[in-house]
Amino acid sequence: MYEVEVKVPADLAAVRERLKALEARPQGAVVQVDTYYDAPHREFAETDEALRIRSERPESGSEETRVTYKGPLVDDESKTREEVETAVADHEKTDAILTNLGFEAAATVRKERERFTLEGYTITLDSVDDVGEYVEVETDIADESDLEAAREGAYDVLERLNLDPNDQLRTSYLGLLLES
Repeated sequence: MYEVEVKVPADLAAVRERLKALEARPQGAVVQVDTYYDAPHREFAETDEALRIRSERPESGSEETRVTYKGPLVDDESKTREEVETAVADHEKTDAILTNLGFEAAATVRKERERFTLEGYTITLDSVDDVGEYVEVETDIADESDLEAAREGAYDVLERLNLDPNDQLRTSYLGLLLES
């Protein structure tokens, strides 16, 4: 599975209004806390990989926790990468497993997210602690041969939101946090 993602800085209030005008479907809001890890056997910053535990609490409902591996970027024009993710029952126990295997928690990123859907794309409005406000447009594809069409579709969604795809950032929120 590949996640095709395009992220731009944005004024979230203006984007909310545009989403309403486009009749995008709200999918709810969540608070996410992502703990990223460094590997004992290679430098993820050098290999452009990531390993994280994400705890997500919806507006209503119970907290969910997932562990995710993100592979290196596969193109030069978006944040498309292989992603492998699975649910885990307990954040602290998963952290203990990783720590006992030599992985070290590197940083934690907290964000408030609002999700919408529009024509097969998920649009996420992110307010990221100590980093700023961003819009992500993403979709999943099974085959890398579908990458270009999915990316162009994401660019089209950005333009319909009055956002410029040329403002795209390929740096992760972790990278932006570490740079600040």
